[in-house]
Amino acid sequence: MKAIQLEQPRSFRTIDIPDPSSPGIGEALVRVHRVGICGTDIGGYLGKMPFFSYPRIPGHELGVEILEIGEGVSHMAKGDHCAVEPYINCQNCSSCQRGYTNCCENHQTLGVHCDGGLRPVFLVPARKLHRSQRLNFDQLALVETLAIGCHAIHRGNPTPSESVLVIGAGPIGLSVVEFAKLSGANTIVMDINASRLNFCKRSLGIQHTILISADGPDLDRLRSCTKDGSLPEVVIDATGNNNSMSRALDYCGFAGRVVYVGITQQHLSFPHAPVMHRKELTLMASRNALSSDFSRIISLIEKGQINTDHWITHRTPFENLVEIFPSYTLPETGVIKAIVEIP
Repeated sequence: MKAIQLEQPRSFRTIDIPDPSSPGIGEALVRVHRVGICGTDIGGYLGKMPFFSYPRIPGHELGVEILEIGEGVSHMAKGDHCAVEPYINCQNCSSCQRGYTNCCENHQTLGVHCDGGLRPVFLVPARKLHRSQRLNFDQLALVETLAIGCHAIHRGNPTPSESVLVIGAGPIGLSVVEFAKLSGANTIVMDINASRLNFCKRSLGIQHTILISADGPDLDRLRSCTKDGSLPEVVIDATGNNNSMSRALDYCGFAGRVVYVGITQQHLSFPHAPVMHRKELTLMASRNALSSDFSRIISLIEKGQINTDHWITHRTPFENLVEIFPSYTLPETGVIKAIVEIP
């Protein structure tokens, strides 16, 4: 069986691997139909993703079909179409026991810490499958991306009377925007890329966007986007850029919440007294998502409350990915979401 392996940064190769065995207790054998490419995959390719290990078969945004189920699996059946929750948690550590399965102390993400879905078939824990009888495989592959934004908004917890500033309009930032809108909060998007901001206006209906200049964003412009002229109560940084993440506190209003959903390996730096202490800010990280986020997102897409039509901008067959993947790292390619189709 063919698989695509990231041997080391900037080096993909097609390899032969054994066919998987029959599923064991609590497992399912799945056929992979769609794989989404996200910032984690690009960061792994560029050698900038801190949790990535090599060599690795990437692929964690998956639309799959169940081929066979193992003993003890009663909530799924052969032929079911599913999204995959790729966060494999141990179920035994303190975090898992307290319900924080997204940050399990022994966490393994498919395609990052352990091999993922850039292969035709593989085994997964059946408890990590989320079924839908209505979504197509493209939509199922988008659920994980949306789950990241869903969890980040849950962390920031904006209300309809508040404003949310989303910094970074890449795929993760766009998933945050989807759920910021659903919260009812006034949503503002900031980025250095004008075409991404135009996408937010055109496809997501965002009224307030701010293009960051070489001198940085204008705080007066930011205040003009809020309901009462104050700085936003919630700021979510989805850039993964340490300079942006350090500045994010400057854009947050008094008694506000700052959420880091992007990831950096660099140190962050900001003055404590005049910025964080004076404003009494709450600073949070947001990692992965919870099982309940996946169920909610599938329901929202099925009901038409999230429109996925505009998300996928690029497609490639499985056999062409090694050749075409480097182009996805280039801003001029204009990728919002690329999907790999496995025949």
